[in-house]
Amino acid sequence: MSKSKIVTLDSLSLSNILNEDSELIPLMTPEDEEIINKEEVPEILPILPLRNTVLFPGVVIPITAGRDKSIELINEANKGDKVIGVVAQKNEEVEEPTRNDIYQTGVVAQILRVLKMPDGNTTVIIQGKKRFEILDMIQEQPYLKATVQEALEDREIDDPKEFDAIIDSIKHQALEVIKENPMLPSEASFAIKNIQSDSFLVNFIASNMDLSVMQKQVLLEKDSLKERALLALKNLNKELQKLQLRNDIQSKTRSDLDQQQREYYLHQQLKTIQEELGGASNEEELDEMRLKAQKKKWSKEVGETFDKELKRLRRMNPQMAEYGVQRNYLELMLELPWGEYSEDKFDLKNAQKILDRDHFGLEKVKERIIEHLAVLKLKGDMKSPIICLYGPPGVGKTSLGKSVAESLGRKYVRMSLGGMRDEAEIRGHRKTYIGAMPGRLIQNLKKAGTSNPVFVLDEIDKLGQSHQGDPSSAMLEVLDPEQNTEFYDNYLEVGYDLSKVLFIATANNLGQIPWALRDRMEIINVTGYTIEEKVEIAKRHLLPKQLKEHGLKSKDLKLGKAQIEKIVEGYTRESGVRGLEKQVAKVVRYAAKSIALEEEYNVTLTDEDIETILGAPRLERDKYENNDVAGVVTGLAWTSVGGDILFIESILSKGKGHLSITGNLGTVMKESSTIAMQYIKANAEEFGIKPEVLENYNVHIHVPEGATPKDGPSAGVTMLTSLVSVFTQRKVKSRLAMTGEITLRGKVLPVGGIKEKILAAKRANIKEIILCEENRKDIAEIKESYLKGLKFHYVTEMSEVIDIALTKQKAKNAKKLV
Repeated sequence: MSKSKIVTLDSLSLSNILNEDSELIPLMTPEDEEIINKEEVPEILPILPLRNTVLFPGVVIPITAGRDKSIELINEANKGDKVIGVVAQKNEEVEEPTRNDIYQTGVVAQILRVLKMPDGNTTVIIQGKKRFEILDMIQEQPYLKATVQEALEDREIDDPKEFDAIIDSIKHQALEVIKENPMLPSEASFAIKNIQSDSFLVNFIASNMDLSVMQKQVLLEKDSLKERALLALKNLNKELQKLQLRNDIQSKTRSDLDQQQREYYLHQQLKTIQEELGGASNEEELDEMRLKAQKKKWSKEVGETFDKELKRLRRMNPQMAEYGVQRNYLELMLELPWGEYSEDKFDLKNAQKILDRDHFGLEKVKERIIEHLAVLKLKGDMKSPIICLYGPPGVGKTSLGKSVAESLGRKYVRMSLGGMRDEAEIRGHRKTYIGAMPGRLIQNLKKAGTSNPVFVLDEIDKLGQSHQGDPSSAMLEVLDPEQNTEFYDNYLEVGYDLSKVLFIATANNLGQIPWALRDRMEIINVTGYTIEEKVEIAKRHLLPKQLKEHGLKSKDLKLGKAQIEKIVEGYTRESGVRGLEKQVAKVVRYAAKSIALEEEYNVTLTDEDIETILGAPRLERDKYENNDVAGVVTGLAWTSVGGDILFIESILSKGKGHLSITGNLGTVMKESSTIAMQYIKANAEEFGIKPEVLENYNVHIHVPEGATPKDGPSAGVTMLTSLVSVFTQRKVKSRLAMTGEITLRGKVLPVGGIKEKILAAKRANIKEIILCEENRKDIAEIKESYLKGLKFHYVTEMSEVIDIALTKQKAKNAKKLV
């Protein structure tokens, strides 16, 4: 091909076909292609990396060189034989490409013209000749240089007729693309029709299609001309389909706009007819909105937002779908209680009466509410605290919110968070989406009608996570007194003041609440009830409630304290009173059935009647098991439903000193048993244990109720005591329980859940409890009535535990250990 024949292209579109005098000249002929094919590929080539295009054999393209290396390469090559190697980059962001950053297949190019541009860049017009493959990179500075070899093309055609059909299809599809795309000039059709070489046509089309660099590189690397032609045809078909689809969409959109204009004129006529008939028009409704807005107590910013959105609604066609969305948004803004607050009642004595009336016990919670009222009364205004009531189920956490609302004289709102996994439930959806709604916080405030209700966030520890977001993270802004003055709802899109809302969250397990969320709340521990408290709760609240729900009067059934206590001890084992209420309901149903069937029954129930109705007592297993067997120790445990007692048993058998553990124990408890065993081996002489016993007997530790998983750092002292007891055959004191963790040095460490454990000990009729000295402060916070009948031993060393827990004499039927 002669040097004067240049084809310049601009992306998809064909620009001009120029010679050096800018005159229109014909495209490359088969003769030109034959000349190029006879030329040999040099063994060494300077390599010019291209950022965003791929050069094909025979095709002429302009390249803008901005990198210093590229400019230096072009200048040196232009002074010599003007032959360079052109290779595409894998990533156009790389500024200093190496061999790993470029493709291995490129095209030998002839520099046709070099132009200096006003912006300092260099534009070079190059023509592709033959494909090559890089063998080795021999130079990286001042520019890349590599040894190469020619990438031979397979131009053999098995079926000429089939290949001719492929070429005709490529030409036809290319002309259709030019016809469908108004951005392409008419000269492009002329160029396609006048291309005589089949291989150049394929390369020309591949170079100018709207493909990525990687897709073009795949075309370039095809050795077979037929395969390259077929792949080019496939991509042409896709491009044509896209163009046709885009043109169809534009045509439909244009017709839709014409239809909207027609509907607008018809709507204007309809509006005039409605006004003539005396009906309300949209304009009148919008004016009503504007008048309502003038009475709202919102900030200047919110007022400006409302006015702006109202003007937008006026400009909309009422027949459009967006009109309803916009109208719903404005109605929400008008219905929200901006700056509207219910007046707090500052009668602290009456508030105390209401709290005492509805809930027995819960002294700390009541005290905190009265403190809040007192500060409100003195200061007149304050940011409401975020209270989190933490405790087992059934102790009255949720129902406490109603009593607090009544005592404050505020509206009561409850929102259940259990299982919530969508962040939009808290923050709402953006109003641009179809079916968008505000978050449940804003919805509940709209229902409440005031901006300072008592808002109960129930089961905050049950918030879930999913691909739709993390609701617990969305709650961070809600439950931060420093941030919730401008709570942002995605639907509302303006800040809403939540600082006057009294949030009361409830949770069963603090460990499931993210630490960042827990840090924003004031944690109040609502522990379980004693037997005496449960009896009072059943008498004052549960029995009257169930009698009312079952249509009975107080004279129809009477339960004495002894009978209620029997129900508590024999049929329920819980920290709360939910199970107790179910048993009371069963007793009330018995009376209701007897009345309905006109059968005789005892109005004042006896213990025998309770067993007849509820069956034999089923939950005596949490009672203390008195025994004279060495190795059995009573421990105290904390569970999600309150405190409980557990028994740790150890037994010896002939063997080689192995330790085995059963009872569905977790990692922590298994480690505690290992530590206890090693401590005993290290201090066997101090405990009076012969080394032969440790060497000749296997030890098995078991915690009953193996189906129940057990874990935690509270069983260390219990396990060590059990092991010492079985090795020395000394039994443990009766009516004694213990809790605490140990170290390898024999130190006793403090543990948590003390109040729940104390209540469990009282239920089990335990008389003495061994605790770490550092747990003394926890005992000081418990009401004296809970501690009545209990004796506490505070220890720091494991030796003290053994001295207190084990009796001097050996257990009955004690084994004689050698």
